[in-house]
Amino acid sequence: MKPFRGADAARLRYLQADEARRLLNACPADFRNLVRGALAAGCRYGELCRLEVRDYSPDAGALLIRQSKSGKPRHVPLDDDAVAFFAAITAGRPSDERMFCRADGSAWGKSHQARPLIDACRAARIDPPANFHCLRHTWASHRVMRGAPLLVVAQVLGHSDTRMVEKHYGHLAPSYVRDAVRATSMDLGAPDVGNVTPLRPAAG
Repeated sequence: MKPFRGADAARLRYLQADEARRLLNACPADFRNLVRGALAAGCRYGELCRLEVRDYSPDAGALLIRQSKSGKPRHVPLDDDAVAFFAAITAGRPSDERMFCRADGSAWGKSHQARPLIDACRAARIDPPANFHCLRHTWASHRVMRGAPLLVVAQVLGHSDTRMVEKHYGHLAPSYVRDAVRATSMDLGAPDVGNVTPLRPAAG
């Protein structure tokens, strides 16, 4: 069978910082927490829905993903803004309570995110509208563009190696290639142009 055209193309869709802020502002409160959690930690929708309050460790500043796509648990380290967010939404709550709940207290389930995200994208004037996986790409894309090593991004996302990250986000880190070329250049000295005689056009 022939592969689908463009199946191996890099995933370019991610939100700019101002788009992410507009999206958050357009979300209802319960869904805003879920979206911010995705942008803050780079987790999948299903991983976020399964999180319990006890899965946030204030001492480590990290989340514990007990069940991931690979079947293996992993820890997700958080930056200062993400630590402040997860500390705020878990403070004083029972440890076995779902971290993210709907406004009526029920759990987020399969496809519950689709309609509110479409509505929020429309209200935030984000076109084309983003799907929830785009939030994960947004986390990864901005980390790579700010110089995070691809191995670090791969580990946080739960990939076993850097191949997927290189494929989908490597193009966002051109400075890595540029800096590597400059750091390994040969030192040939300053160009000596004194002995160069410019060519003169032949007489007609």
